[in-house]
Parts: sequence; C-alpha cells; structure tokens
Amino acid sequence: MPTSKNPGRLRDFVTAFAALLENKPPQAQILHDGGALLQQLIAVDDWLPDAYAQPQPERYQQYLLHADSAERFSIVSFVWGPGQTTPIHDHTVWGLIGMLRGAEYAQAYRRSAGGSLQAEGAPLKLTPGTVETLSPEAGDIHQVRNAFADSVSISIHVYGANIGAVQRSVYAEDGSSKAFISGYSNSHLPNIWDRSSELKKS
Repeated sequence: MPTSKNPGRLRDFVTAFAALLENKPPQAQILHDGGALLQQLIAVDDWLPDAYAQPQPERYQQYLLHADSAERFSIVSFVWGPGQTTPIHDHTVWGLIGMLRGAEYAQAYRRSAGGSLQAEGAPLKLTPGTVETLSPEAGDIHQVRNAFADSVSISIHVYGANIGAVQRSVYAEDGSSKAFISGYSNSHLPNIWDRSSELKKS
C-alpha cells in the first residue's frame, strides 16, 4: 500500500475547491470544474495517509479527510474491503467520486411508475483516474460495490455538504425507504496544514 509522501496535494485540492465555490457557481460548473480538480488529485497516488486507507472486515469505511468550515463541501475516502457493498441509497446533494485504487461498480436506480426501484442501465465500472458525478437533479439513487472479491479498493468522494451529517435514505427494491445519517469512520482528521517539514527542506 502506498505511503503518504505528499499531503500537500490534498491541501492544494482543498484550496482550489474552496476558490471554485467562492462565487457560488451553478451546480453544472461545480461538477465540471470540480471534477477536473478531483481528476488531478487522484492522478497521483502518493498523498492519502495510511490511516485513512484502512479497510475493516465488517463494512466499508468512510473516512473524513476535510470539511469546509462553512460546510459547503466535504472530502471523504471510501475504503472497500474485498466484496463489500453499500445498500441502495441517495445523497440529496451534488457529489463527485474519483477512483484512486482498485475499482468499484456503481449501479444507478430509478423509480418505476409503480414506485419500485429498477436498475437503470448496466453498472458503471470506475477504475483509477475515473471521475463520476452525482446530482439530485439527475437522479442520485445508486448502489456501489468493490469490483474485487480479494483486494481493497479506495475512492475519493467530494460532496456539496458535510455529508456525514446529512439525513439521507436507504432503499429496498420495492421503493420503501429508511432515513439514515452516515457519520464517519474516523474521529481525527489528517493534518494537511503543517508546512514545517516542507519549509525546512527549502
């Protein structure tokens, strides 16, 4: 597993994403320009601290990497153990998913005329470097699973809120739903703001 050698990449991403949101652009611009920023972040795998890349056998992990002070956005690493999957769920806010390691399948769902949920198209496979967008306006109900039964996968998610505090829903295929708030798997954040080691090298 790669060891974090360049936490400055995440710091630069946070700064650039905050600047993108400063003028309150339309959601389409956030997804387009933010997606490009996320693609740059996941293009090199040398910045995610090992502590936020650890799988657990009981369920996938959702590690908070950064929450904007105004809760305009949050950044999360999703760590998928072998074969792990989410329930069918929604987000209620815009989102970006960038694949860092391994691969995952995302299956979109839509409501039928009778109210049940039906798979919409084939599952989308995300591989390293791939970025997917989510928007409630376009339908944001999906189910995600690790593409591998014998190895770990990691994706980096950016959401238009403090996603761990957002009330969302999980769904059964008959369309019935249950409210949930996901929270996070970690109680401490990575310290991306200590520049001392970089300054000592200069």
